[in-house]
Amino acid sequence: MLPTLKQLQHFVAIADTGQISKAAQRCHVTQSSMTASLKGLESTVGATLFTRHAGGVRLTDAGARFLRHAQQIESGLHDAMESVALRVSSASGPLHIGVTETISAYVLSPLIRALEKKFPDLEPSFSELKRADIEDDINTGKLEMALLLASNFPDDKSLSCEPLIRSPRQLWGHPEHPLMNANRVSLDQVAKQRYILLDMDEHVSTVEKYWNHYGLQPNLGYRSSSIEAVRSLVAAGQGVTILSDLVYRPWSLDGHRIVRRQLIDAVPSMDVGLVWDPGRPHSGNFFEVKDYLMASFKELMRR
Repeated sequence: MLPTLKQLQHFVAIADTGQISKAAQRCHVTQSSMTASLKGLESTVGATLFTRHAGGVRLTDAGARFLRHAQQIESGLHDAMESVALRVSSASGPLHIGVTETISAYVLSPLIRALEKKFPDLEPSFSELKRADIEDDINTGKLEMALLLASNFPDDKSLSCEPLIRSPRQLWGHPEHPLMNANRVSLDQVAKQRYILLDMDEHVSTVEKYWNHYGLQPNLGYRSSSIEAVRSLVAAGQGVTILSDLVYRPWSLDGHRIVRRQLIDAVPSMDVGLVWDPGRPHSGNFFEVKDYLMASFKELMRR
C-alpha cells in the first residue's frame, strides 16, 4: 500500500511550517484532518515521522529521510503539470539581471531552470554583485533588473523594489540542544547561548538591528561567510543561529541533523525583492519576465 498524494502534500506542509495548525491553514483543511492524514501516512510507511515539542513538531531521522523523497515526488508532479499547462513565451534576445550572493546560492539555480522552460529563446545573463553595485548598474542601464534582499534595500524613490517572497527567520540548533526542547524560546534565552553568526550579503546589519531592538547582543562564538560552515557547526552542537527558512536544510554536509523552531520574539523575515528603474525604457522581454516572476516566484521556490 502506497501513500496518497494528499498525504505527501500534507507531510511536506507540516515539515515546512513545523506546526500542524499552520500546515492545515496552508492546505486549506481542518487541523483534525491534517492530524488524521499524518497518522495515516505514518501507519502506511511504518515509522514515526515527527516528534512533538512545545512549539510544534519536528522531523525524526526517518521523517527527514522521507522528506527528501516526498519533495522530489511533489516537484516531479509540478513539472509534469507544468509541461502540459505552461504557455511558452516567444520572448527572445538578451536580458541582463543582477543578483546578490544569497540569491546566487539559494535562488539562482531554480530560477534559471524556470526561465529556460518559460522563455526558451531568451538569453539571460546573470551578474553577482554587491547591493550598492547593483543599484549603480541599474541606474546606468547596465542591468535591467535584479534580485536581492529587499529587507536591506534603502528607501530610494528612483528605483522600484517589489517583494517576491517573505521567508520567516527561525532558531536553528542541534536536535538535542536545550533550547530546541524548551517550552518557549525568547531572544533573551538565545543571547545566553554560543551563537554562530553568518556574515553574508548584509546579514550582519539585519542581525544587529533586531538584537539592538530588544537591547540584547548575541554571545558570538564564531563568525563565518560560509553558510555550510555555519550549518556544520550548528549541527555539531557548537552553537545556535537564527536564519531564514529559505536557506534551511535539515542536514549539514557532514550528515548531521539541524532542527529549527520559532521564537516568541518577533524577528524580521528575509525578503527577496525584484528591483528595476521605472523611469528607464525597457524591452518587452523585461516586462514579460518581470510579470512572470511576480506571479510565479513563490511557487518556484517551493520546488
